Amino acid sequence: MKTLILFAHTFWENSKVNKALLESLKDSNHIKIHNLTTTYPDGKIDAEAEKALLKEADTIIFQFPLFWFSTPSLLKEWQDRVMTGILYGNEPKLLNGKKFGIITTLGGAESSYDGHHGATIKEILLPIYHSFKYLGLQEKEPFCIFSANAANLPLQEYKKYLDS
Repeated sequence: MKTLILFAHTFWENSKVNKALLESLKDSNHIKIHNLTTTYPDGKIDAEAEKALLKEADTIIFQFPLFWFSTPSLLKEWQDRVMTGILYGNEPKLLNGKKFGIITTLGGAESSYDGHHGATIKEILLPIYHSFKYLGLQEKEPFCIFSANAANLPLQEYKKYLDS
């Protein structure tokens, strides 16, 4: 595995956009999709299993729909359980040198995230990026799909981002 997608969605059963995005990757040998929503329906994260997946990846991607200017709660739980365990555990350098990026889908137009609501999309995502940078990862620019709908997805750009 080269790229690990850590995916979470509060309303996975109703998702059209993210299901279509992930489905477009089904033949990609170098990408592992790790759906936290289906793996941990009870929200109880197995930090050791997660660390084993992270060890195998060169690039780690958080993919999620942005709701209320934040990640799904399961991704925050993942950060609390896994990243805290890395920093204060036996392998604080586990993620050094790996790349980290964010793919997010948004219902609003791009103009809604250019500071219109008091913050740009980069400012909204900053705490996540800062957490990974703190653990030694190299930042990739976020890939944002604004006004997301399943009928008009930028699948080629999505795949190109994952391959970069």
